[in-house]
Amino acid sequence: MIDCKSLTRNMLSHPVMVLADDSPLDLMSARAIADHKARELSSDPMLLAWFDGKNGKFSPDVICCGTEKPTWLVYAESRGGDIAVDINNEDYVFVYRGASE
Repeated sequence: MIDCKSLTRNMLSHPVMVLADDSPLDLMSARAIADHKARELSSDPMLLAWFDGKNGKFSPDVICCGTEKPTWLVYAESRGGDIAVDINNEDYVFVYRGASE
């Protein structure tokens, strides 16, 4: 998948930084870590988007050039994404919408 903008940390609003020394860390193990962290911050978080920087993949797979951020991030933020878990300095990023409490 190719996106128009590359992710940088300053694009994330208040990211929750996680350094994971698990070897090897793949998308599924990174997601488990991010899910756990998101549940610490919200009782019922909903995953809206993710980014796998190691492999250049992201979801949702939406492409729309002309924005100042990657489109998967714009998608998540426009749907209430307020929890961004950044694992190993943008190796993996997961954006969740926290539960309305």
